Amino acid sequence: MYRFLAAAILLCFYGTYLGKMLCQRRRGIQTDQMAKGDKPSSVRRTELVMKVATFLLAAVQAVSVLCGWSMMPVSARAAGAVLGLVGDGIFLAAVYTMRDSWRAGIAQGQNTQLVHSGIYRYSRNPAFLGFDVMYLGVLLLCFNPLLLLCTLFAIAMLHRQILQEEAFLPTAFGEAYTSYCRQVRRYWGRRR
Repeated sequence: MYRFLAAAILLCFYGTYLGKMLCQRRRGIQTDQMAKGDKPSSVRRTELVMKVATFLLAAVQAVSVLCGWSMMPVSARAAGAVLGLVGDGIFLAAVYTMRDSWRAGIAQGQNTQLVHSGIYRYSRNPAFLGFDVMYLGVLLLCFNPLLLLCTLFAIAMLHRQILQEEAFLPTAFGEAYTSYCRQVRRYWGRRR
């Protein structure tokens, strides 16, 4: 039962990610900007390591599900199923709300819009939040030491990517982005 739920959560999440990329590609939009373009070497390096971390984690998640690895009690796996589904929902809402402004990585020179509606009214980084919540859910569903290490590493790299994107966005959107940061928190919540 829990293996099926974990597989469904992963298929929904990665299906949404890849489906969105394919839809944008058909319209001539290059979604994957990770470690591409004229970026400072530290940004390219972080994006490359993050890309490797997410591919590695996806592989470890798949193996963990296929092998039925889980060292957690039923109650923790149930909580993991809920978290995984919530993470999928957050990610789906973020991707839908971004429409054609969604990119993976810093998109220098791309014509995108600052999105601050929908789920972006409550989180500046809901796609990354969706990643993190889904990762934690699958970790609880299929807990094993290798998955724990890969999950923590991927979450740390996602946070580093967020910091780099937030350093870049004021140059792309100016005061509009700075004002948005004053109103909405990085992960979740509005400021008073």
